[in-house]
Amino acid sequence: MKRYILLLIIFPLISISAKVKCGADKIDEILNICKDKNIALIVNQTSVTENGTHLVDTLKARGANIKTIFAPEHGFRGNADAGESVKDGIDTKSGVKIVSLYGKNKKPTQEQLQDIDILIFDIQDVGARFYTYISTMYYAMQAAAEYGKEFVVLDRPNPNDYVDGAVLDMKLKSFVGTLPLPIMHGLTVGELAQMIKGENWGNTQNLVLNVIKVENWKHGEPYELKIKPSPNLPNTKSIMLYPSLCLFEGSTISVGRGTYSPFQIVGAPDKNLGDFTFTPKAIEGFDKNPMYKDRVCYGIDLRGEDNPCGFTLKYLIKMYKNSTNKEKFFNANNFFEKLAGDAQLRTDIINGKSEEEIKARWKAQLDIYKKLRLIYLIYPDNRYL
Repeated sequence: MKRYILLLIIFPLISISAKVKCGADKIDEILNICKDKNIALIVNQTSVTENGTHLVDTLKARGANIKTIFAPEHGFRGNADAGESVKDGIDTKSGVKIVSLYGKNKKPTQEQLQDIDILIFDIQDVGARFYTYISTMYYAMQAAAEYGKEFVVLDRPNPNDYVDGAVLDMKLKSFVGTLPLPIMHGLTVGELAQMIKGENWGNTQNLVLNVIKVENWKHGEPYELKIKPSPNLPNTKSIMLYPSLCLFEGSTISVGRGTYSPFQIVGAPDKNLGDFTFTPKAIEGFDKNPMYKDRVCYGIDLRGEDNPCGFTLKYLIKMYKNSTNKEKFFNANNFFEKLAGDAQLRTDIINGKSEEEIKARWKAQLDIYKKLRLIYLIYPDNRYL
């Protein structure tokens, strides 16, 4: 026993105790890449280093020449509601110009990049195809390739690290689905950037791409976020449920926006949907104008359930079956299809198909994607071989 304790002292279990080090924590490496270059940062409230300091402030203090901050959906500080316009401006702390990449201007223009040498992307993703930060990265990579700018990704772990769901039918391409990925893509943003370039999506094959890697993390290992990645993903439970519940955004069912438990409760003003009740309110920092504001909603509370290990349709199927207004359950437009990435899913649910039957239809394309994914992995993963 004494010998075992001595060995632990001499050879500690580094793989267990080592702290995850994100790309943004490697400041010296970043500064070396950016030396004597004009920088544009694509960042938001998650772009912090291990000591809690924002990347903009850290690099600025070390003398980096930051010319522009590009802001994604929800803005530079992450306080804009989903779908709310994000305005250009000046960051009052650093004095750097802010340019929105959400709304009409989703791709940096030649004029916006004319005095830029290198674009740096550092935003925490949650592993879902319709989470728009990866769409922002894709369009920024396109612009960098088109105008001859270097592109750097400061990698971070994927907290929702599964491969599951329908692969996007590119006929349904939109800002909530720009690439032929499954609903849960199982990649870090660095790995996804390598896939975008490697597959020449958006004519990016000639892009100068540099991924600053994560240390002490591999696929399949949990990773909890210290900062909520967007206003309505406040905790691990909401992040884990988000890929499965986001499809409700294409329906008449509320996902709990306007409460302190968004993407953890679902319901609508229909007593047949469940015994659990909630009343959406205008809440600063979450949603100022939620669906069914000030109306009692009936549904289900998922806060006490086990987290899904991947993507599930069981909540969507259950709510549809219990709805007393099935004709209006899905939105009249095709936003549900854009989120699902599958033109047939709505019909399958209406026709009473089971989750197993629906997923069986997705399997062939998902298997092809899994093989493609293996080519671009940076971190080990033995789960989808």
